[in-house]
Amino acid sequence: MYWVSAKIPSDQFLLYAFDGAPDVEPAVAEVRARAGRCPELLLRVDGAGRWRYPRWVRGEAAPVRTHDATDWAGCLEALAALAVDQLDPTHQTWCLHVFPGVQDVPGASGPGVVVVLQISHVLGDGIRSSALAARLFGRDEPIPVVRLRPWRPLPLLAWEASRAHRDLVRDTASGMVAPPAPLWPVQRTNDRPAGPIALRTIVRPRAQLPGPTVTVGVLAAVGLALADHLGAADLGAEVPMAKPGVRYANNHFGNVSVGLYPTLTLPDRADRIAADLAARRQRGAHRAAVAADAASASVPAPILRWGIAQFDIELRSDTVGGNTVVSSVNRGAADLHFGGCPVLLTAGYPALSPMMGLTHGVHGIGDTVAISVHAAASALPDLDGYVWSLAAALDRPR
Repeated sequence: MYWVSAKIPSDQFLLYAFDGAPDVEPAVAEVRARAGRCPELLLRVDGAGRWRYPRWVRGEAAPVRTHDATDWAGCLEALAALAVDQLDPTHQTWCLHVFPGVQDVPGASGPGVVVVLQISHVLGDGIRSSALAARLFGRDEPIPVVRLRPWRPLPLLAWEASRAHRDLVRDTASGMVAPPAPLWPVQRTNDRPAGPIALRTIVRPRAQLPGPTVTVGVLAAVGLALADHLGAADLGAEVPMAKPGVRYANNHFGNVSVGLYPTLTLPDRADRIAADLAARRQRGAHRAAVAADAASASVPAPILRWGIAQFDIELRSDTVGGNTVVSSVNRGAADLHFGGCPVLLTAGYPALSPMMGLTHGVHGIGDTVAISVHAAASALPDLDGYVWSLAAALDRPR
């Protein structure tokens, strides 16, 4: 993840909105004190040396930056601009952006305070980064533990991975395991992002969302809204999914592909999407995936570094694993606070990439879910029209 971030920026921006106007200085001091008691938040990357993997070393306290934003829309505009300034994890792996006195925060009783944790993807995936953010804002539950992978010789691991892959091919042919996901034709959302970048967020009570789960319900709504704006029906989405089994890395997930089926009725669409997610989960749990991960993790550092260096971000494809990204994380109970102010909502804005100009974040805390849109003008010239369509699709009767 560290080496790839030099080619594709991947910082995460975890937004938390709190109800009230705290005294910012003591609130920040409390956050710094909590960070100082969390070893995972005191790390930076030592990336020196071409012949070994990067390693973690102790770093210094992360900075806190205060910004001016008069209202919620201005806060999102300022946040979109922050993505240009990516972290260098060899110096710091996270920083905090504080927007005090923000008007029109959804659900606030008056002015609110918005706090954004900018965190390098090197430090964690969505689940782990959310746990680290919660630690800053008052939750004391354990951070997901990363285990040390037992050493085994690469030739043996490669042989086991090859044998497991043959089993996967056999199990797929017999119908025991779901086949690989199909690819979808590229749309303008897959063009290289160009023009202004913008963020929008829709906030809904969890019980109001359609579908058997929040993730499925939002995917069903995204499919309908995206079809309206692209004029296409053959659409899919990439969905980050946690891997099963022991966590051997800070980033313990993989992207899976699901269809969006916009021509189907809402119940049928939700059923198909849920079935796709279940199929991807079943295939990802096959021992071939575990064996492949183990073999990849044992590749000597110079070889892996050379391989990543060959990745050409200028290459284009006619087919893709998804026409958008939908990243969904449940951030737990609404028990967080900043300077004594209770949390109202949390949101996130998955990064754009050379083949993805539109992403969605789905983030819940307590009974509130934020559905966020991160888009380049080249992907969605009428962003507000798309957000209106998405909100309407979310609010359709079930």
